[in-house]
Amino acid sequence: MSETSNTTILLTTSIREHLQTFESLVETTLPDIERSGRLICDALQAGRKILLCGNGGSAADAQHIAAELIGRYEKPRRSFPAIALTTDTSSLTALSNDFGFADVFARQVIGLAQSGDVLVAISTSGKSPNILRAVEKARETGCQTIALTGAGGEPLASACDIAVIVPAGRTSRVQEAHITIGHLWCEMIDELCA
Repeated sequence: MSETSNTTILLTTSIREHLQTFESLVETTLPDIERSGRLICDALQAGRKILLCGNGGSAADAQHIAAELIGRYEKPRRSFPAIALTTDTSSLTALSNDFGFADVFARQVIGLAQSGDVLVAISTSGKSPNILRAVEKARETGCQTIALTGAGGEPLASACDIAVIVPAGRTSRVQEAHITIGHLWCEMIDELCA
């Protein structure tokens, strides 16, 4: 078998996994996507803010979703308050140094969150200690919490008010679905909150 054939098989398999993951989202996860999107819309309409956190690729998703809320998605609309807790390098490094990496997001939640805000906690595994601590502090503050995770996403899924669980175990497929879910929330915001 040629190298081109092996590459074609690899790519075809990955695209089919992607499509299967998204088909499963439609079949099993759509109600949670809608419920969490409505929670975000309700908070924004009440003048509350959205805080987002994640590690690695999930940090990038947090930043991407926050930028869509502050800027705009597809339609002109007002700016909504959103903060990715992953972007302030001075805070990230100082908090990690002074309090430990497990509290890097929790400490920001303590300082920035108010009752009625929403924390979107993104973790493909659902096991990241710093994400779990952020959820704990958000709940103590009176925030609503949304988990964005993958299959087997405990204990994060149970720690949050709403869990959007992507039915896939492969990190890349979960991350592809996470940013799409963020875009679906933005579509809801464009339609319902503008």
